[in-house]
Amino acid sequence: MLLIKNGKVLINGEFLERSILIGNDGRIEKIAVDAKLKTADEVLDAAGKYALPGVIDVHVHCREPGLTHKEDFLTASKAAAAGGVATIFDMPNTKPATTTVALLEEKRKLAAAKCIVNYGFHFGATSDNIEEIKKVKNIAAVKVYMGSSTGNLLVTDEKMLNDIFGSGKRIMVHAENEAMIKANEEKHRSDSDGTKLHLKIRGNSAAAKEVERAIAIGRKHGTRLHICHMSAKEEAGIISAAKKSYNRLSCEVTPHHLFLTADSAKELGNYAKVNPPLRQKEDVAALWNAIASGTVDMIATDHAPHIREEKEQNYWNVPSGVPGLQTMLPLMLDAVNKGRLTLQQLIKLTSENPAAVFGVKGKGRIAVGMDADIAIVDMHKEKTIKNDEMLSKCGWTPFDGWKVKGVVAATIVNGKIIYGSGQISDEKTKGKEVIFNGN
Repeated sequence: MLLIKNGKVLINGEFLERSILIGNDGRIEKIAVDAKLKTADEVLDAAGKYALPGVIDVHVHCREPGLTHKEDFLTASKAAAAGGVATIFDMPNTKPATTTVALLEEKRKLAAAKCIVNYGFHFGATSDNIEEIKKVKNIAAVKVYMGSSTGNLLVTDEKMLNDIFGSGKRIMVHAENEAMIKANEEKHRSDSDGTKLHLKIRGNSAAAKEVERAIAIGRKHGTRLHICHMSAKEEAGIISAAKKSYNRLSCEVTPHHLFLTADSAKELGNYAKVNPPLRQKEDVAALWNAIASGTVDMIATDHAPHIREEKEQNYWNVPSGVPGLQTMLPLMLDAVNKGRLTLQQLIKLTSENPAAVFGVKGKGRIAVGMDADIAIVDMHKEKTIKNDEMLSKCGWTPFDGWKVKGVVAATIVNGKIIYGSGQISDEKTKGKEVIFNGN
């Protein structure tokens, strides 16, 4: 048994000093003032710190199988643990892509052998795997790339999109208009300034057009539809309006779209190349306003690691994506300290809402009977984010050198302390595959 002593716990909307007793089954047994709880085999003193529900990151590229020079389930889960992330949902654009039930079963075995945090899977949609989509069980969602990104998964045909959206599965979309992207690539093929190129090719209108299309198809079928990485002010307006009458619609934003802008590319170069691209300051402001209004359901990293050699090529050859598992929570805690949102809002965005939207059993809250996935955070400690402290295999972050106030002190997964004192403390205990209700 594990006893977490005297941390501040969210109870009925208010943070109160409480201790948490965790049973041998990895679930929360009691929450009470310390004097009312018996001692345990292991005690973690959280005095002066906050006990938050472990983060559920619904958008992670672990790169296994086939792309393990960039990342694998072990290194991704180590980065997650160091970032207070207790559960990750892996994306299907691996090599081979996860587009059949058999390939998903192989990936399940890989994750079970390596992953030190909990995990779930997204299933990839293609133009000809609708029967596999109908058969697959216990997935977070079917990922539909309506615009091209890393890998070769792309579905643009109207009939196929209708079949997929009408499959009864939860659908998660990368919404950028492929025709507009291709036309802009041809138009700017001779340009050499990579810091400006990406936004020219994948402008706001490409995202807005495809989000509208996805919502129209989803509404028609009553689809449980989730929009990935909302990044443009136009998208925020479209999604906000649609939510008034489409209650099965949800969306996420990433930390890199909240904290970086197109101007960041001047300093980061092709390290800032990501799909959708970093946008203008007014887009970033619109995303923060969408968080404040409740339009945004969750923060997700879109953790997409690539090694330095890949990022240091010519713009046209550089893969898109940035890592984010280890830095998301510290960045957001810093935002709380700066008054951009409350800690209560952050819990909703990183734990409660992901669990509710994706139907994750037993997770998302600190309460008796729930799985003991907990992030202990120190809201007063300051830290500088550094490349050489990143546990992702890629070994870099776009936030290198950023100073944050608010750090992860410990991460508990299924009642086991897997990260503490700045290092992975338990690599042998593996996470569990999560159970999704209704998919």
